[in-house]
Amino acid sequence: MGFKHEKNWLRKSFDGTVYAMKSVYRWCKRAFFGGNKGLKVEQIETPTRLLRERFFRKKAAVGALVFLLVLFLFVFIAPAFVGLDMNYTDPLQQNVAPVYSLRKLPRALKKQIAYIDGFSGFTVGMSAEGEVFVWGNGQDKLNGTDMKDVPKQILDEGARLMAAGKDHALVLTRQGSLIGWGDKSCGQYGTEALLNVLPMPQELTERLNGVAQIVCGYQASGLVKEDGRGYLWGNTNAVRNLPALNDRLRDEKIRKICFTNSIAVSLLKDGRIEMGLQGLFQSAISSHNGRINQFDAYMVGRKAVDIAANNKCLAVLLEDGELLVTGAFENGEDRLPALVAGEYFTSLDGGTRHFVGVSNFGNVYAWGDNAYGQCDVNGMQGDAAYAGALQSYVVSEGKLLKASGLKGYLMGTDGRGRDVFARIVHGGKMTLTIGGVAVIVSSLIAILVGCIAGYFGGWVDLLLMRVTEIFSSIPFLPFAMLLSQIIKNYNVSETLRIVIIMLILGALSWTGLARIIRGQVLAEREKEFVTAARAMGVKEVKIAFKHVLPNIISVVLVSMTLDFAGCLLTESSLSYLGFGVQPPRPTWGNMLSGSNSSIVIQHYWWQWLFPALFLSLAVICINVIGDALQDVLNPKGKGD
Repeated sequence: MGFKHEKNWLRKSFDGTVYAMKSVYRWCKRAFFGGNKGLKVEQIETPTRLLRERFFRKKAAVGALVFLLVLFLFVFIAPAFVGLDMNYTDPLQQNVAPVYSLRKLPRALKKQIAYIDGFSGFTVGMSAEGEVFVWGNGQDKLNGTDMKDVPKQILDEGARLMAAGKDHALVLTRQGSLIGWGDKSCGQYGTEALLNVLPMPQELTERLNGVAQIVCGYQASGLVKEDGRGYLWGNTNAVRNLPALNDRLRDEKIRKICFTNSIAVSLLKDGRIEMGLQGLFQSAISSHNGRINQFDAYMVGRKAVDIAANNKCLAVLLEDGELLVTGAFENGEDRLPALVAGEYFTSLDGGTRHFVGVSNFGNVYAWGDNAYGQCDVNGMQGDAAYAGALQSYVVSEGKLLKASGLKGYLMGTDGRGRDVFARIVHGGKMTLTIGGVAVIVSSLIAILVGCIAGYFGGWVDLLLMRVTEIFSSIPFLPFAMLLSQIIKNYNVSETLRIVIIMLILGALSWTGLARIIRGQVLAEREKEFVTAARAMGVKEVKIAFKHVLPNIISVVLVSMTLDFAGCLLTESSLSYLGFGVQPPRPTWGNMLSGSNSSIVIQHYWWQWLFPALFLSLAVICINVIGDALQDVLNPKGKGD
């Protein structure tokens, strides 16, 4: 019995000692480390804690945040990979719908190619059996035409010759019929009498024999017969030397005709170049003699055997193998390819901004603009090379070896032939930058005014609130438009103009946030921690901005988020009305302004849909995030 009693006493003593040690441990932990899991204490709800615990429960807000981050990365990183030439325009690529098949030949043509020709957004091809194929963007919704709707007579009779222009095409059938389709409102084909149009000769409507070439250009066409007779017709405003050259062709024997964007050029059978007017081309570059100052004078006594043209340049092949290029060298057309000894070109073809040619050794050369890889055929072997507008095709024995160049436009082009996708990328960077800087400027002003007015009160509060009321009474949009218009009258750089727009947006949109901050500070300054800081001798300004402001930062963050969306809309509104960032520098707002036309809205939907979609999604996501922050940063709310 004694032994058992002693054993129970020892167990009770041990348990009491353990309990006492645990009590001391819990007290020390509570005193120095804020308690433990066994003690229920009040948890401090900091903005960071609320944000971490509540925000990510809201699926819509998280989705909006992810999308917004992706959008920011897209518009700030993609410009490094998507180039944009502010001054780029191309009338031959205007109003092209979203398409990605501009260089994709039909499968039935790839192994029996006889001819390929392209001048704008669509390309035509002819097989060895006379079948006609059209690929690319052949629709013109304004005129209601589709180049892929090849006339039935052509399909029935087959093609012998063909050509593609800006908005029309011509085919000479195997039975001698000259048939056109597409737009003919400017006399591209047909014999209707139209204003400022040189009509197609009536004799070309009959059965034709002995035709050597048909050619199409910008709202103009031409035909050359084997006996040397040449014909030109079409829009005399688009091709300015059309009447003069047509008159000269009556007395000359013609070998070939080609079109630049604005002029027609003919190669006579005696080797001379005839344009009907003097001085259309000045300087030139020669593969033999380098830079030449007077093209017309240099050609005296020399004979050409082939010609080709792109937008603004003419390439001439002389009978001794010399290559000349003349015109406006805007895309590197003067950087002629280097041929090996004894090599010379046997054929030439021109696209929109480049040339391709084949040498006597069967080597293919391409030079000029290579923005879309249209010159990537350089150095290949082939017996023929054809140029689309922004594509190149290398052919050997009728089979396609390689097609390079522009595949298409992800979001189409605008009325000036500019890539909508590239402009949305760079325009988004500009719009979001302006909106972000404007929000930062307005928030800094609002924090400064609101904190000082709310904390110090008295006459300081009275003065600052009257200033706030003055600014809030200014009609925002008219005043911003007025300031922007005043800036237009001064010779300021585009960068300075954009900076001023940012400052205007920020300086006129701070009043609402300043009132909110003032009200919050008025409540916070009466709390004990402010009294304690004053008793310790902390400076008043330090108390306002380092003690009071952090306690209301959640309100500031929510307001900044919502104001950011408002600044995006305001900048877009100013640009839409023509008082913001001016073209050709893109923003989402001025892209919408450029689409402010019933014709564009009805027929060219991609020009307004994509910028409107990006702007709308950005604003909606920012508003969703702002509403979610407002809910989760409220300590009294559930945050669900």
